[in-house]
Amino acid sequence: MLAGWGRAILLQLAHPLVAQGVADHSRFASARRGRVRRLERTLRGMLALTFGTAEEAAEAAAGINKIHDRVNGRLREGAGVFAAGTGYSAHDPALLVWVHATLVDSFLLTYERFVAPLSPAERDRYCREAGGVAPLLGIPPDALPRSTGELTAYMERMLSSGEIVVTATARSLAREVLSPGLPWPARPPLAFARLATVGLLPPPIREVYGFEWSPRRERALRLLSAAARKSLPFLPPLVRHWPAARRAARRERDGETP
Repeated sequence: MLAGWGRAILLQLAHPLVAQGVADHSRFASARRGRVRRLERTLRGMLALTFGTAEEAAEAAAGINKIHDRVNGRLREGAGVFAAGTGYSAHDPALLVWVHATLVDSFLLTYERFVAPLSPAERDRYCREAGGVAPLLGIPPDALPRSTGELTAYMERMLSSGEIVVTATARSLAREVLSPGLPWPARPPLAFARLATVGLLPPPIREVYGFEWSPRRERALRLLSAAARKSLPFLPPLVRHWPAARRAARRERDGETP
C-alpha cells in the first residue's frame, strides 16, 4: 500500500489550497528528518484509524485535528478557479474530502495492481468502511464517496473542475516527495516507489507535473507489478502485514467488538 501513497500525496498537492497549506505549515521539506518523521506520524495515524480499537482511532483523530487547528492561511498566487488571497483551512470539509478520496482511489488502484483483483462488492465495501473516519475528522457523513461509482464520479468531476491545478509550489513539494534525501540503503526501494508514484498518476496530472514517462518505464512498472503479485502469497504474515493489522485480526478472531 505504501507504493500508492506517493500517488495520493501528489494528487493532494495538485489542489492549490492543499499545496499552499503544506508549504506554509509543514516542515516536510525544510527539516533534516522532517520527511521521515512526517511519514512515521502519518503512518501511525492511518494504521490507528484503519486497524485500531475505537479508543485508538479516536486518539489518532484527535491528534490529527489538533494539527489541523493551526493550519490555515491564504493562497499567495492565483491558480485555476482560486484567486490570490483565497483562504484555506485544514478543517475545510471540501479539502478533507479531496485528501480522503485520493487515498481511497490510490489504495484501490495500488492493491489491484500489486496484490490481486477485487470484486465490485469488495471495492464498494472498502469505500464504505474507509468512510467510517468521517465523524472523527469533522467531515459531514454524506460528503464521502460510499461506492466505487461515487468515487470515480467524484474524481472525474474534481479533475475537470478547474480546482485541480499543479502550481510551482506543488512541483517543488513533489520533488521532495520523490527525492527525499534518505540514506543510501533506502535508495533502491525508493526508486521502485518513485516508479509507481509517477506511473500510476493520471496521465494529465503526470504531464503538468513535468514527469517524464516512456514505454520503457511502463514496461518496468508492469514487471514490478507482476513480480509483486507473484511473490506476495509466499510471504509470511509477519513480513506482509502491519503489526496493527495482525492485532486487529487477533481481536476479530477472539470475538472482540471492532
